[in-house]
Amino acid sequence: MTSILISWVASIVSLFVVAYVVPGFHVTSVVAAAVAAVVIGLLNATLGNVMKLLGCPLMVLTLGLAALVVNALMILLASALVDGFRVDGFLPAFFGSILLSIVSTVVGAIFRTATK
Repeated sequence: MTSILISWVASIVSLFVVAYVVPGFHVTSVVAAAVAAVVIGLLNATLGNVMKLLGCPLMVLTLGLAALVVNALMILLASALVDGFRVDGFLPAFFGSILLSIVSTVVGAIFRTATK
């Protein structure tokens, strides 16, 4: 249970960092970031995995770069579903997905280390 909360908080913090760094990536409140983190996680766990499975041959041909496109599409879909979370196009979603992965990993590691 604690690891889920740590991952969720890391995702919320990461969304704010990405919104600060990537132009066209907007988060208006902590509540919007919290809801967006849940929605992005659920979309990646369901629809994102289905799209990655169906696009497996494309993943092999592009050496995994197609996974970044799928992640960007999940972020765009989440921005359409969550009020207060907006992404202004594919390129901000694409660069945001890359930075979101990096920042989430770093912030999650910091939180896990701090709670031990």
